[in-house]
Amino acid sequence: GPLLERRLMDVRLGELPLWVTTRDFSPQALLGGAQRAWNSYYNKYINVKKGGPAGVSMLLAGYCLLSYAWNYQHIKHYRWRKYH
Repeated sequence: GPLLERRLMDVRLGELPLWVTTRDFSPQALLGGAQRAWNSYYNKYINVKKGGPAGVSMLLAGYCLLSYAWNYQHIKHYRWRKYH
């Protein structure tokens, strides 16, 4: 199909820059993309008949990585501080 209608996983690497330029980056479009991603994640890992700890574990791991990334500059300076 046309490049505009393809999903990210269906785009070839050489077509990626052109595909990115066709995307809509308005706040409404970004919010809609975040909602679609959350619904997809929720239906695949959380809202299942026989669920396990995988879905919640991924959320917790993602939170830990995001928190570490946000605090990295502070952690980096703290690591090199001398205590003598």
